[in-house]
Amino acid sequence: MLKEIKDIIRDSINVKNTLLEDEELISNILKAVNIVVSSLRAGKKLLIAGNGGSAADSQHIAAELIGRLNIKERNPIPAIALTTDTSVLTAISNDFGYEFIFEKQIQALANPGDVFLVISTSGNSINLVNAVNKAKSLGIISIGLLGKDGGMLKDLVDIPIIVRHNNTQRIQESHLLIEHIICELVEQKISTILL
Repeated sequence: MLKEIKDIIRDSINVKNTLLEDEELISNILKAVNIVVSSLRAGKKLLIAGNGGSAADSQHIAAELIGRLNIKERNPIPAIALTTDTSVLTAISNDFGYEFIFEKQIQALANPGDVFLVISTSGNSINLVNAVNKAKSLGIISIGLLGKDGGMLKDLVDIPIIVRHNNTQRIQESHLLIEHIICELVEQKISTILL
């Protein structure tokens, strides 16, 4: 059992080491940070969505930006997790179908110039595909934090950030690292104008 635990830790470290060598991934993280910062400086907001563990990540990111991460004294950064309103989620699912839960929220809440961050370990979640397509039609920039080969979303989002691994847990662990990198850098860059 001890060996299995160490093997899992090593596997997680190995996946993160591959991120260090992935220049496209690092470049796209930087692009994502710059797009989010530019949008926020223009008075816009970040909307975030995902399913399952990625739904929890959506809420985590919003909490870090609205609350604080490293900078203790700063104004809240506008971020909305589209995964939190159970009445909206269940009403849309019941009346239209689960594949529309994020699309309807984008249509209702997003404005041109906002940024939409989708999180999907497979890149194939239909409800996220539909939401990204709606975002595009409304002039909203989309960022995909994806796994495996990026799935359908890699070709739909404006900026794909792909953790190229097949194990969902390792992808999620790497997504959390990337989410914290984005939050830290956005907070650093944006806090100077919010104080």
